[in-house]
Amino acid sequence: MPGYALAVDLGTTTLAASLMDRATGQRLAMTGSMNPQRRFGADVVSRLAAAVHSEEALQEMARLIRAELLRLAHELCTGSGVPWGEVKQVAIAGNPAMQHLLLKLPVKTLAFPPYRPLFTGGKRVTAGELGWDGAASVYLFPMPGGFVGGDTVAFLYGVQPGEAALCLDMGTNGEMALTAGATIWATSAAAGPAFEGGNLSCGMAALPGAIISIRIEGERVKIATLGNREPVGICGSAAIELVTELLACGVLEAGGRLRASAEIPSNLGQRVIEQGGESAFVIHRDARGLLLLTQGDIRQIQLAKGAIRAGMEVLAERSGIPFPGLRDVFLTGSFGAVLRPSWLKTIGIFDAGMVQISQFTPEGALAGVERALAANDGFESVERLGTRFRVVPLSGTPLFETMFMKHMDFPY
Repeated sequence: MPGYALAVDLGTTTLAASLMDRATGQRLAMTGSMNPQRRFGADVVSRLAAAVHSEEALQEMARLIRAELLRLAHELCTGSGVPWGEVKQVAIAGNPAMQHLLLKLPVKTLAFPPYRPLFTGGKRVTAGELGWDGAASVYLFPMPGGFVGGDTVAFLYGVQPGEAALCLDMGTNGEMALTAGATIWATSAAAGPAFEGGNLSCGMAALPGAIISIRIEGERVKIATLGNREPVGICGSAAIELVTELLACGVLEAGGRLRASAEIPSNLGQRVIEQGGESAFVIHRDARGLLLLTQGDIRQIQLAKGAIRAGMEVLAERSGIPFPGLRDVFLTGSFGAVLRPSWLKTIGIFDAGMVQISQFTPEGALAGVERALAANDGFESVERLGTRFRVVPLSGTPLFETMFMKHMDFPY
C-alpha cells in the first residue's frame, strides 16, 4: 500500500512513535518524549481521579496528549522529508486510561469497580476527530480489561508467544500476560513509574544525557550516558543496575536500607550522604550539583518490584502454570537500555530458571504496532488476539497482597 504510517506507543510515563514506509514495512525514524499529562499525576489512578472530578482536567489531558502526539508526528515527518499529508494510517497502543483520555471519553467506569473500559475491541477514528490536520485514519488497539489495554495486546502481537510464555511489560502499570492454551491470562500490577525513571529524584527518560549504565569497580563508580553527553539524570535500567551493584558491595541491605557512611569500611562510604532528611548515594558530582539515588528512590523500586513479582505469582496460580513450567519469558519496558535478566534475579523479580529463558524486546509495544501495520490486514489479526485475553483483577486478591509483602525485600 502506498504512503506512510505512524506507529505510537502511548505510555503513561513515556511516549514512543515511529514513521513507517508502508510499501516496504520499514521503520524510517523513531522519536519519543515524556507524557505531558504527568502533571496530573505520575500514575493512571491519579489521572483517572483528576478526570473524574474535573471535566476541565479531562479536557486538558486530552488536549495535551493530542498536541504532543501531533508534535512527534510532525517531528518524524520533518526529519524524514515526508509530508504529514502522505501519512495515511496511524495506529496507537496504550493502556485503557490513556486511550480513553486521548479520545476524551468519560473514565468513571475505569476509575471505579468493576474497572471496565467503555469498549474492548479496537476503535477507529479520523485525524480530524483528534483535532489533527491531515487525512489519516487512526486505529486504537483493543482493550481487554480495565487496566490491561492496547499496549499489552501490541506487545504480544509483536513477540508472538507460544505456549507457557510469560510476557512482562515493566512500565508504570506493570502489565503482564501468561499464555495457557487458547487463553491469555493477563493482569496489571500498578508498579508505578520507578522502572522508567518517572518518580526517582534524579530520574528521567532515555534522552541524551541520561545515565544508562552504572558499575562499581572496587571503590570507583563508572557511568555511561546516552549520546556520551554530560550526565543530567538516571534512567530506569541504570537505577536497577545500581541497586544490584550496591547490594553486591554491601552498601545496600537486603531490607532496602542504605547503610550509613560510618558503617561502610571502603571509600564508597564517602558517597553516602544525608540529603533532605534521608540517606542518598552520590552517583555523580559536578559544578551543576549532585545526581543521587536516595533512600526514597530505593523504596520506590522495592514497591515496584514487589508488585510485579506478586502479579506474576497470581497469574501462575490462575493459569495453572508454575514458574518451572514456563518455556519463554519476554520482557519489555522503557528502561533506557537493555535490562539484564540477572539484575531482575538479584532484586527478586526473576527466579534462576527465568533468567535462562528470558529475552528482552526493546520497544515491545511499539514493535507490535509496527508489525500490525505491516500485516496490512485491516487489523483483523489484532482483533482476534484481543479476544483471547482473560483479565485477572488484583485488587483485594489475598494471594497478591501476601506475595507483595513477601517480595518487598531484596533476596540478597
